[in-house]
Amino acid sequence: MQRFFWRFLLVIFSLGWQGAYAQAPATAMVQELPELRTIVDATGFDGSVLIYDLYNNAYMAGHAESVEQAFLPASTFKIFSALVALETGVIADKNTVITWDGVQRGRTETNRDLDLQSAFRLSAVPHFQQLVKSVGAQRMQGFIDAVGYGNRDISGGIDTFWLTGGLRLSPREQVDFLVRLYRNELPFSEQSMTAVKEMMVAEESDAYVLRAKTGWATLENQDNTGWWAGWVERDGNVYFFASLLHANAPAESFGPARQSVVRESLTHLGVLPPAPSL
Repeated sequence: MQRFFWRFLLVIFSLGWQGAYAQAPATAMVQELPELRTIVDATGFDGSVLIYDLYNNAYMAGHAESVEQAFLPASTFKIFSALVALETGVIADKNTVITWDGVQRGRTETNRDLDLQSAFRLSAVPHFQQLVKSVGAQRMQGFIDAVGYGNRDISGGIDTFWLTGGLRLSPREQVDFLVRLYRNELPFSEQSMTAVKEMMVAEESDAYVLRAKTGWATLENQDNTGWWAGWVERDGNVYFFASLLHANAPAESFGPARQSVVRESLTHLGVLPPAPSL
């Protein structure tokens, strides 16, 4: 514990306390693209899609007026909590097993022991709740403040603040956080950041690598928030993205729509290849 404390202080002071709060990409206007707006509207849900072209420092959006609106990060917060769990030594590495708590839940694929990487890719909420509780509120708040993550509010329970509690994050903040992760500019060790980036790989081909995480929060009033956030590495450039959809008691199409708006937008921009014809 003492070793972690001094390591944490060293990271913070090496960055400079004010620097820890800095927003990553250079300030740039968000360009509204009518084609991306049409893609979002075609889902039938409210929301937005935001794309950031790293090397041209260009933000492009469908419904740019919404990209500063903040919502629960839901399971996209697993990116952050995995970083903290690794950095604090709560879990040794991505292959370390998190023991299942024995509670039978609807998603049967998560009703078992899972290593960190599998828990991340299956988005196993109970396993990550165990990790966050092991980190504890004080240490978690310290890292959230150091990063400047969203509104930095972890009220509502140490194991639920990102699902139903007080934490809020906008698509713009989500993208900017991911840019800092890609650049290794967060107050975590390079080892922790590399491990999480490896866990984020969702697709890999000769042409590109796609790293991402989904998120879905449902509140008691059936207000649903759905995310897909990550980036694509292609042709020497990096394209960051965040889709944010919200609806009240949505139909089954809500889940797939989180990803489809991003895929269609990136295809339109020439970043991803068209989906194969059926």
